[in-house]
Amino acid sequence: MVIHPISPVYDKNSSILILGSFPSVKSREEGFFYGHPQNRFWKVVASVFDENVPKSIEEKKAFLLRNHIAVWDVIQSCDIDGSSDASIKNVKANDLNEILNAADIKAIFVNGKTALKYYKKYTEPILGRTAICLPSTSPANAAWNLERLVGEWKRIRGRVSAL
Repeated sequence: MVIHPISPVYDKNSSILILGSFPSVKSREEGFFYGHPQNRFWKVVASVFDENVPKSIEEKKAFLLRNHIAVWDVIQSCDIDGSSDASIKNVKANDLNEILNAADIKAIFVNGKTALKYYKKYTEPILGRTAICLPSTSPANAAWNLERLVGEWKRIRGRVSAL
């Protein structure tokens, strides 16, 4: 059983929530979301908001908060082999109310089909809120190049309220 080691990033001004499935081995080692250098999450969201790609954990947190984005994962703990989403078993979901009670989240997005699968199974029935599925930024999603990902991920920008 692996327990999610990374705290969610959000503040009272967060207006969208982006959920992954569960952090990769590299992210767990780094102690922050999307830590694998081949994952395109940071390149994609930086491009969507016309900003430079944040490098350090502090820069990444500042980027998210500045752009009213909350980030966490659907799964709180599970059995997993390495970083393989296909191997995930014995799921316990995160309680998203920690974020939803603190921020006025206008839309929930999931990063890929695995996150959507577990959101629909464990979280949506409790919250009664649907999530919008965006194509995964994982390097395993080789069918989507960076330009195509950015085009689809621009959907988040319309949901961010400028405060």
